[in-house]
Amino acid sequence: MPTVLPIDLTAIVAIIMGMLTVLIPIAGLTARFALKPVVESLARLFDSRTVEDTVEITERRVALLEQQIESLEDTVKRLTEERDFDRELRGEVEAPGRLAPPTS
Repeated sequence: MPTVLPIDLTAIVAIIMGMLTVLIPIAGLTARFALKPVVESLARLFDSRTVEDTVEITERRVALLEQQIESLEDTVKRLTEERDFDRELRGEVEAPGRLAPPTS
């Protein structure tokens, strides 16, 4: 029967720990230089999306404001026409740009 040598567990743990103290920083630096371009390109992609989203939101807001202005212009035009129609019905003639005196 062959003789079995005992395993020195402390020596194996010491060797593994010694190798890890060198390999972990090397793996970290390798990952940093390998992943940095990928992370930067992803960051630029997300930044460009946010700029495009901001432009789209601003365009929607401007379009909404334009619609509101058109609505207000239509309302003012309609009120002016109604005022002129009422004046014609009452037979009042006014100089342009002057308001009629209040009637009691």
